Amino acid sequence: MSNTNATFPSASGGAAAVREYHVREHHPEQGTLLGFWIYLMSDCLLFASLFAAYAVLGRNYAGGPSGAELFDLPLVAINTAFLLVSSITFGFAMIAAQARKLGGTMLWLGITGLLGLCFLGLELYEFYHLIHEGAGPSRSGFLTAFFSLVGTHGLHVLFGIVWLVVLMFQLAKHGLGAENMRRLSCLSLFWHFLDVVWIFVFTFVYLMGVLP
Repeated sequence: MSNTNATFPSASGGAAAVREYHVREHHPEQGTLLGFWIYLMSDCLLFASLFAAYAVLGRNYAGGPSGAELFDLPLVAINTAFLLVSSITFGFAMIAAQARKLGGTMLWLGITGLLGLCFLGLELYEFYHLIHEGAGPSRSGFLTAFFSLVGTHGLHVLFGIVWLVVLMFQLAKHGLGAENMRRLSCLSLFWHFLDVVWIFVFTFVYLMGVLP
């Protein structure tokens, strides 16, 4: 925020009499959040398209394996727990930030990032195992839709982790100022959004995929 002072002679022509005007320039406090909500809505459309494609192609096995034969539900359940717990730890980070506790904010953000990395690690292991078993994305329409949907979500989680690391550097340098609080709020929305999408993935792809 900056102030600009301007002086003008008064209408009476007095040499000493001046009027002082203050011009304020400021960042619109809700502008960033509004723009980010618009971005999230566009991401909703992206995932809705991927879910629609999976709904069409999810039973096109082309003589290959089905979800019931491929999916390891206990492993996916553990991965789901990693992501859901990371949403809780991010909530703790936001509570610490609102209390102006920089150390606590950094700690909970670090734990959130580690849980996100665990989620990505298990997802990459699942992809490697499927491809090693000959169930790559080109094997059938079902697997193409599966890798597209789950892989797109995984890329979003990777982007969120990169964003989180960059934000931690910004917090260490500039503290919990207004700009970093806005960035934290936007990342919080993004992270919780990914959790909601994953709940739909877990239910629609994995749980329904093992049904006959």
